[in-house]
Amino acid sequence: MEALKQIANVAGYSGLYRILKPGRAGVIVESLDDKKAKTMMGPTARVSVLNDISIYVTDDDEQSIPLSNVLLSIQEKYADNLPVNSKSENNELADFMEAVVPNYDVERVRSSDIKKLVSWYGILRQYAPDVFDVVAEEPKAEEVVEAETSGVVEAPVAETPKKQKTQKA
Repeated sequence: MEALKQIANVAGYSGLYRILKPGRAGVIVESLDDKKAKTMMGPTARVSVLNDISIYVTDDDEQSIPLSNVLLSIQEKYADNLPVNSKSENNELADFMEAVVPNYDVERVRSSDIKKLVSWYGILRQYAPDVFDVVAEEPKAEEVVEAETSGVVEAPVAETPKKQKTQKA
């Protein structure tokens, strides 16, 4: 989910913003909505890139999981048919979060955080669906070894000699 590196939340402003480019006095952002309004966020603005946000979990191995994993989990489980919205009751939001991330930390993840997550997911699905395009992973080392030992041997391609350039005096 490389696209999350270009999308941010700005404290004090509703919605999400696409980061266009840094400027001398801050960063230029464009709103992810129908208006596509461009704004300069000053150096004192708290801009949080979605790629850097994570959700607390209760695993012994990890303390949090990246937001990208949570968004992909929501995508796999619900796609466009979310059972909740940002105005749902707190217990419905907790049930939704438990269905998506069963081991989320109930004490540290507040209902307002889940509301933001639901709201952000809706915005991303509508205005930045490319975020959910997963790049195919490279084959694992085991698969490469297995392919090499499968009995199919390819002959190396013969290289054609390159012509050398002649120097003019």
